[in-house]
Amino acid sequence: MEEIKYNKLFASKESIAGTYIEEKEYPFEVLPEIKDFIYNIIKSLDPNEYTITDNIAIAKDATVHPSAIIIGPAIIGHKTEIRVNAFIRENVIIGNNCIIGNSCEIKNSIIFNNSQVPHFNYVGDSILGFKSHLGAGVVISNLKADQSNVTIKNNNECLDTKLRKFGSLVGDYSEVGCNSVLNPGTVLGQNVTIYPVNGIRGYVPENHIYKNCQEIVAKE
Repeated sequence: MEEIKYNKLFASKESIAGTYIEEKEYPFEVLPEIKDFIYNIIKSLDPNEYTITDNIAIAKDATVHPSAIIIGPAIIGHKTEIRVNAFIRENVIIGNNCIIGNSCEIKNSIIFNNSQVPHFNYVGDSILGFKSHLGAGVVISNLKADQSNVTIKNNNECLDTKLRKFGSLVGDYSEVGCNSVLNPGTVLGQNVTIYPVNGIRGYVPENHIYKNCQEIVAKE
């Protein structure tokens, strides 16, 4: 299987944290630093464009349903929708034109512009790329059963992330089908499609379709 192309997962211009991620050897290295990054970046945001309260910055043209709960630090981008009963649970950056839907929980994660997390999803300690989409009921798991460090496996290679909590890196334009689970340490390249009701771990290369663990095919 091909080497993981970490530097080709995300379009850096499509997130306020894009350049910061790009500077790291591995994108997951930003996860323990999201809190401090938000504190620093909030200082530079234009108060004419964002409402800033208690380390929560919400773009004035974003829509937040009254039932949603947002715990800071957090940044919500322009024209993003935070829908009914969404729970933004600390250390979260959500880009522009995103949808965080009903009963979704996001924790310690970066969501790039134009991404959709629309129905009954959990996203923990993860990065979702530009125009990525999670189908209804998709869970991104971020903690191993034995609570040891999360590793990223690719064929016979195994990279220790040195993180006890790490979910997934979901590349730009990738689509995860309904009721699938991305296990800790999963990496999806750009333009990956995951069929519904799958359990995924390891690396799925860019421009591939994951039908099941025995059938991963290149897109034509």
